[in-house]
Amino acid sequence: MKTSKAVQIAPVVRDMPPSGIREFFDLVIGMDEVISLGVGEPDFATPWKICDAVIDSLRHGMTSYTSNSGLLELRRAIARDMESRYGVSYDPETEIVVTLGVSEGMDVAMRTLLSPGDEVLVPEPCYVSYKPCVDVAGGKAVGIPTFIENDFRPQAREIRDAITERTHGMIIGYPNNPTGTILPREDLDSIAQIADEQDLLVVSDEIYAHLTYDGEHTCFASLPGMRERTLVLNGFSKAYAMTGWRLGYACGPTEIIEAMVRLHAYTALCAPISAQIGAIEALANCEREMRAMVREYDQRRRVFIKGLNDIGLPCFEAKGAFYAFPSIQHTGLTSKQFSKALLFEESVAAVPGTAFGDCGEGYLRCTYATSMENLKEALARMDRFLRRLEAGEVKVEDE
Repeated sequence: MKTSKAVQIAPVVRDMPPSGIREFFDLVIGMDEVISLGVGEPDFATPWKICDAVIDSLRHGMTSYTSNSGLLELRRAIARDMESRYGVSYDPETEIVVTLGVSEGMDVAMRTLLSPGDEVLVPEPCYVSYKPCVDVAGGKAVGIPTFIENDFRPQAREIRDAITERTHGMIIGYPNNPTGTILPREDLDSIAQIADEQDLLVVSDEIYAHLTYDGEHTCFASLPGMRERTLVLNGFSKAYAMTGWRLGYACGPTEIIEAMVRLHAYTALCAPISAQIGAIEALANCEREMRAMVREYDQRRRVFIKGLNDIGLPCFEAKGAFYAFPSIQHTGLTSKQFSKALLFEESVAAVPGTAFGDCGEGYLRCTYATSMENLKEALARMDRFLRRLEAGEVKVEDE
């Protein structure tokens, strides 16, 4: 059937691959007794203080639009939080915008900042939306592979080598999804030096900032000279178990934020008022609950990563976020082959490393944002799978 010109799809969208995470987990739908180590979502419920505050607001009829930038009370709370945690000062009226999660923040940022052909450096493995957001904005995402030999940390020399006259900026996301890598201060200083020398803008996705288990998180904008060339993205999904509330924020120079607000006003209008009220409560009164969840993640991290190494899946020691990134290279299978066979043979769902960039080949992303009971059972099933695979008892599909 001939396609009408009226329904032709824009080439950048037509050629965009589906999310490697969602594509794989479509296979899980309808399967029984699957242990999912796939979707990066806290298994905790949103703290009741947050829910109670929102329920009370609904009783008082607070169901309206807010300003495009978000509730001023929330922006002031975000500004206080950024100042107290990281020593970075933002004007809540002109330098902060509340978004529909970090995902919308990244999309709006790229469409605000990029002109056709602008290049953006993206260390990989990285979250699945970074490069598509650059593409949709008319830019060109330039991947910078990272490797386990360097703890999946981007190297200054490779960043410099990737810079061209068209390079406009760089996206960094640490603690990292999918590897769990954190960047020590010296690494961030090196990136900051390059950004200053080459006049680059840095978009720093810090959604996992609170989930740092070894040392303290350094906000990129807090580095000397970086506040005016950094857009910080963060939100409430991971630290406060508010994924479904879809709430994030961007902090940056007035010129950037005001431009983002103009685009955000036409695409989303504003973030839901109920979610914003919940976020105000989270920042004001839920530090204890947040820290309790982080302690539990840390305990699971230690048990799960040790377990992966014990069963013969070499695993880098993740120090942030809530993911493990074990190597399956010694099996001779591709990441997709291994993931599908593990799912169909032992009902354990993990994401192929290639969902996060080509250099993720030979790895799996496994989240430990699930119960300790599930993690231990998953390890037992994965151990059995590896023994059966070695014995030639596992059916492996061609890609």
